[in-house]
Amino acid sequence: MLNKYPMWKNLMVIFIIAVGFFYALPNLFGEDHAVQVVGTRGVEVTAATQTQIDDLLTKDGIAVKRSDLENGQLLVRVQNADQQLAAKEAIANALGDKYTVALNLAPATPRWLESVGGSPMKLGLDLRGGVHFLMEVDMNEAIRKMEEAKVADFRNQMREERIRYSGVNRTAKGIEIRFRDEANLNKAENFLKTRNGNEMVFTDVTEGDKYALLSSMSETYLKQVKEEALSQNITTIRNRVNELGVAEPVVQRQGAERIIVELPGVQDTARAKEILGATASIEFHMVDQRADVQDAVAGRVPAGSELYKRRSGEPVVLYKEVMLTGDHITSAQPAFDEYSRPQVAIGLDAKGGTIFSNVTKDNIGKPMATLFIEYKDTGEKNPDGSIKMKKIEEVISVATIQARLGRNFVITGLTHSESQNLALLLRAGALIAPVSIVEERTIGPSLGQQNIESGLQAMIWGMVIVLIFMVVYYRAFGLIANLALCANLIMIVGIMSMIPGAVLTLPGIAGMVLTVGMAVDGNVLIYERIREELRAGRSVQQAISEGYGNAFSTITDANITTFMTALILFAVGTGAIKGFAVTLMIGIATSMFTAIVGTRAIVNAIWGGKRVKKLSI
Repeated sequence: MLNKYPMWKNLMVIFIIAVGFFYALPNLFGEDHAVQVVGTRGVEVTAATQTQIDDLLTKDGIAVKRSDLENGQLLVRVQNADQQLAAKEAIANALGDKYTVALNLAPATPRWLESVGGSPMKLGLDLRGGVHFLMEVDMNEAIRKMEEAKVADFRNQMREERIRYSGVNRTAKGIEIRFRDEANLNKAENFLKTRNGNEMVFTDVTEGDKYALLSSMSETYLKQVKEEALSQNITTIRNRVNELGVAEPVVQRQGAERIIVELPGVQDTARAKEILGATASIEFHMVDQRADVQDAVAGRVPAGSELYKRRSGEPVVLYKEVMLTGDHITSAQPAFDEYSRPQVAIGLDAKGGTIFSNVTKDNIGKPMATLFIEYKDTGEKNPDGSIKMKKIEEVISVATIQARLGRNFVITGLTHSESQNLALLLRAGALIAPVSIVEERTIGPSLGQQNIESGLQAMIWGMVIVLIFMVVYYRAFGLIANLALCANLIMIVGIMSMIPGAVLTLPGIAGMVLTVGMAVDGNVLIYERIREELRAGRSVQQAISEGYGNAFSTITDANITTFMTALILFAVGTGAIKGFAVTLMIGIATSMFTAIVGTRAIVNAIWGGKRVKKLSI
């Protein structure tokens, strides 16, 4: 029978639209004023911390709407902005420097909706306000550091093998190793090729009686060095961004050498830049065993030593002399020993390995401490207008030296979570390569709100005009197209809310406005084809069938080409361009469904299989 959908297809249409509406629903509930609490320097927010904060706020007369602890972050929702500020101050005073306390706006989505994955769309900087940085990593500096490390490595390796050389130096072409005779050159070439695997390429560049090898990084190793430099810098910057207390920061790579940093809600560009450039470092000190800890706490610290505290609050006295700094750490990964006990595997560069070897051989059986040092924003300014930073020092590990250590060693005596945190702290101490800000934008919150209002007005007026035109021009069929258009917008919002990484930007709203016009294009083509079939003398049922059937290929071709263009925009674009491309692609997919399948289901339900002499079209 013409123009009849089977029951399963009707149910499918209803189900898909219902799912879109369900996941669009969280956007109607607005946001709560909230305070976000995150542990720093490896400290975790626990259920005990949550209870402490809830009791504290209740005691201060601040009503807590809801308190959620998830992934080590605590989000405390309060009634209004005044209570939010009071709650932040009370929590910050109670918890101290080991926690970051920040203001936030949290979605007011009901728990039952959250339990099935319901959440509102995330807003981009141009709608929410904040700071955008595009940072470029100096890969030449990263390569230079690695080549300098290799220079030291080659020297040590040839000394160990008793190969005589006259010099090892970096040049514009790579690392040049010079020899006095051919025999040592050949011996060094065979040995270094075996010792350095596929990392380095060695070429004989002997000229006359000047015997020399030229070493350069292989393409694979060069790519690995660049990847590690970018990845390490992203990790470091992400940890520094956490100090700003930003609710939903974006730190992601762009291309091979650039990093995008977006900080919603941050308006002070100078402060953001200073925090991103703030330093954190690691130092290794020997523990002063001769010191009495209680005397040190009372103020009687031996000369040449200093009193510090461990993460647990336990005091410990260390010698002031720095045995090794974190500048020499090249890698830090959590691992397990042969008994499945957590540990952190540390890798040092050649210079650091030599220093550490000499230090540890003379201190076997003695305890050594790892001191973590960072500079944290105090929220105050110095007289010259710069941000006032507070130096925080904390002993994160004390271990006994069991044997002479070299470039690679492990730190033991940690729990699994402590080993993960320590590895992260060691890696995030310093940028592996310098970064420069090549693009900077600041969006004010009032401008963001104005953008939202302007975008919504454009969408509403566009929809009103389209809805009126369709009803006037196509009558009952125009009303069906309007229902499909409303369903289309609901599905776009629902899908944007379902995708974890999707962010709605101002160009994204433009994409939705564009979709409003494009969504009815399909219906216009179908309806005009139905009119042509009716004028040609076809019956109503045949005209409907031919209209949908023959217009399908035209609609598909037009939408596929537009979709491919949007896909290219998403692949090569950045930030706002991606936002436009995402909403456009989603809008194309949903408009295809609503214009062809959705309206067909309604038309079939009203006119399909019936004796109809005239259509309201």
